Amino acid sequence: MTHNIIDFTELDALLEQERTCLLEGDLEALGALLPIKEQLIADLLERHELTRDILAPIEDKLQRNQLLLDGALDGIKAVATRLAALRQVRTVLDTYDAQGRKKQVVTPTPPKIEKRA
Repeated sequence: MTHNIIDFTELDALLEQERTCLLEGDLEALGALLPIKEQLIADLLERHELTRDILAPIEDKLQRNQLLLDGALDGIKAVATRLAALRQVRTVLDTYDAQGRKKQVVTPTPPKIEKRA
């Protein structure tokens, strides 16, 4: 069985761009790369039957970027959790009574001030 040599040049360059965006935290640019990446992969799948052996030249970069993406997602989730906790602190104060039972005290919301120029 003969294997056609597949040119991964474009995908390889895109994976490097993706890595740079992930390392720099440029999520906007990362989002712009997604449709391009999807199209490149769709084109490759249309022209070739891709197997793990065929993908071997770019497998390391794919795995590396996946780890970076997972880390970025974990970071975003952590920030969202922290922001939610900070929002709650502004509206509810958790206290405990002498028996150790948790009690929530709703803090009054400050009046909104309208700024006019």
